[in-house]
Amino acid sequence: MTRGRKSHIKSEAGATSEQRPPEVLDLISRSPEETQAIGRVLGEMAAPGDLFLLEGELGTGKTCLTQGIAWGMGVKEYVRSPTFVLVSQYQGRIPLYHADLYRLEIVGALLDMGLEEYFHGSGCCVVEWAEKGAFAMPQDHLWVHLEYVSETERSLQLRAYGDRYLNLLAQLKPRLEPYGTSH
Repeated sequence: MTRGRKSHIKSEAGATSEQRPPEVLDLISRSPEETQAIGRVLGEMAAPGDLFLLEGELGTGKTCLTQGIAWGMGVKEYVRSPTFVLVSQYQGRIPLYHADLYRLEIVGALLDMGLEEYFHGSGCCVVEWAEKGAFAMPQDHLWVHLEYVSETERSLQLRAYGDRYLNLLAQLKPRLEPYGTSH
């Protein structure tokens, strides 16, 4: 199932020049466990064909969030960063395709590696370091920007692009209210 056209005019935040400004949800995590809890809620609501794009510096919690997403999808295995392989696959109620673009040196190689096939597959695709391949990502997605606030706190900004993700964000807001900011 195709979630949207690709555009090659992407900003670092993943938005195309054709898109309207995204709907945004700002959250604060006060611990790795809270980041995993936020991810669990995302995973519980994940559907086949979903694409969650994660952006943030080393240590901001991208893999921790992905672990929560996996648990919310019913994955029993412990999720690790697939830094030395392009994609790891886990089985839950739907497949989880976990990609990591950290070591991707040549962004054109992204297309050669077949990552695009996972975007429209029967599972949910989570991409860490998504900004490295933003040009190749489908227009419709949930972009998650993670940032350091303090030693234990992280800010998460969820940006919804496309109808599926606008609806998802609307459903997530009441469930993630404990982690909301005053914005």
